[in-house]
Amino acid sequence: MINGINYDTGFFVGEDSRPDFDEATAAREMRIIADDLHCDAVRISGGDPSRIEAASVHAAKVGLQVWFAPFPVDLDQAAMVEVVRDSASCAERLRASGADVVLVTGCEISLFGRGLIAGATLPDRITTLIAGGPDLRTTQQLTQQCLNDMLEVARSTFGGPISYASGIWEDVDWSGFDVVGIDGYRDEQNAPYYRQLLAPGHRRGKPVVVTEFGCCTYRGAGACGGMGWMVGDPTADPPLDGTLQRDEQEQVDYFTQSMQAFVDAGVHGAFWFTFGLYTTVRRPDDPTRDTDLASYGVVAMLDGGRHGTRYPSMSWEPKMVFDAMAMRYGQQESRLSAPAARTTVYRE
Repeated sequence: MINGINYDTGFFVGEDSRPDFDEATAAREMRIIADDLHCDAVRISGGDPSRIEAASVHAAKVGLQVWFAPFPVDLDQAAMVEVVRDSASCAERLRASGADVVLVTGCEISLFGRGLIAGATLPDRITTLIAGGPDLRTTQQLTQQCLNDMLEVARSTFGGPISYASGIWEDVDWSGFDVVGIDGYRDEQNAPYYRQLLAPGHRRGKPVVVTEFGCCTYRGAGACGGMGWMVGDPTADPPLDGTLQRDEQEQVDYFTQSMQAFVDAGVHGAFWFTFGLYTTVRRPDDPTRDTDLASYGVVAMLDGGRHGTRYPSMSWEPKMVFDAMAMRYGQQESRLSAPAARTTVYRE
């Protein structure tokens, strides 16, 4: 089973999620992901394929399987296809150098892209989706056509396995892909049938990987799953109303329960979302400004440019889920022989 984590190089939803991205930091964090978290794969995402490539080089150097994952936001179909075209070229260069690479042709494009669900901005499209407003049949057709175009340009350049990080509402035709990818957040609504939600992918005869799962760092965040970040207003002062209670055990429980569900469903692997949310800050003494509460990260960014105690060169500190993940992934890694310590998804 792939033991993975997501890693952000920066995308744009109102602001750059990684304004201070630099290769040196990425290199150190990839080493920590491989050696301390005991991950064998990392899904590296972002809006700029050159940033993804830069981080991927360092991931490959420490033996991680790279899931090269462009994340275009608020682009129309033609522009999203061009991002995948550029990403396929970057990913193929990496693969040609000897790295183990899977190309991911976008993420939940019906929601994050423009023109597939009604709404000029991401919040508008989220509102439309939650309200059940879109014509799902038309949305599915447009989404599938865009995916077909992405797959065509990707295959023309990239020689390795290809996947896509689908939303659970997207009915994807997986026949042209090598790996079924599902952003599989468990929440209060789908918890009773969560294992069944993951299972249908197996009927397509493809390996199934959960490309995202995780929860935020406040009490009750697990019930919100992938919508847990929608608390407060990051543009307001203060951004939070002060009612959220920090609960790092919430993430630990969510991780443990989700991993058991993945084992029960027989999925091929999973990627926790995410290593760090770099625009948030941990301020435990001020719940109105402790934006790390709304972070899915296994590490918490520190205030005022301070550095951590466990990793003095880093401006973050591990949370409880970091250690829970390291223990579980480490135990699984120790049961593997050295040649099998990195799990590979092979193209058919």
